[in-house]
Amino acid sequence: MNQPIARLRCLRSVELRTQASLESTDFYSEVWGLRVVEQGADGAWLRGTGEHHHALQLTQAERNGLGRITFAVATPAEVDEAARRLELRGVPIVSGPGPVDDLGGGYGVSLVDPEGRVVELLADALAVPKLGRDDAVPVGVTHVVLNTVDIDAAVTFYCDILGMRVSDWSEHQMAFLRCNTDHHSIAFNQAEWTSVNHVAYEMPTVDHFMRGIGRLRHHGTVPLWGPGKHGPGDNTFSYFADPAGLVCEYTSGIAQVDEDRWLCKVWRRVPELSDLWGTAGPPSKQVRDHMAGVPDPGAFERFDLGRAS
Repeated sequence: MNQPIARLRCLRSVELRTQASLESTDFYSEVWGLRVVEQGADGAWLRGTGEHHHALQLTQAERNGLGRITFAVATPAEVDEAARRLELRGVPIVSGPGPVDDLGGGYGVSLVDPEGRVVELLADALAVPKLGRDDAVPVGVTHVVLNTVDIDAAVTFYCDILGMRVSDWSEHQMAFLRCNTDHHSIAFNQAEWTSVNHVAYEMPTVDHFMRGIGRLRHHGTVPLWGPGKHGPGDNTFSYFADPAGLVCEYTSGIAQVDEDRWLCKVWRRVPELSDLWGTAGPPSKQVRDHMAGVPDPGAFERFDLGRAS
């Protein structure tokens, strides 16, 4: 059996391609609670209170989509070994291995998954001092949910190639994958096309979570869905739409996995399990439409790789 290419330590950041980078930068910095690290004509980098240089990168684009997902690995040597294993297994590499010519620096390699998503493995990136956690603002990115046309193939790739583990299923509609003790850092949702479903940001406590929702309401932004509490992951949720229509989530209290004791289960897709509190109700058509996004060819279009067979 082939070994995974690397040991992922955590989800570091997500790059979103957006039709409204300027307006979205204002939203994420003035309303959502992130802080701008740097901003240019074509996008911005924003951080949370954690030590990662940035949690979110916004890049101006003709249509909404996923730019890349960045995971932390321990050392540049692991990046080099990952690149060697990727080459042996025929997985496309679009950059690296080597020093990253991007804000935040580091040493990395970027691969392409079977549906065109760019996944970056990064070591030695810049760290920043943690900020105080009194304010109701995000620590950073905690998970991203991705729409897939083939959930079984997606799960197989991320487990076999990237070494992730399935924590739970929501029937055969969603799969929740972890790379550390957090219940999930990636989840896949079976859908009609490939796209980003939403990006979730960690709030330190339920109190921070609720105060953050209050701040958004003060700015005239009400939840698309929530607040509530999910069954799979046991985490709180409240979903919002940013100015481009991309979905962002506040969450807190994600379940922690003990590898020796955890048993993967299949949850039924019923309202009382999608929202344990019973406060949010089932997701509306508006929520589902936002989460569906638009078809995103990703790297197949941007890097001229051609479609995977």
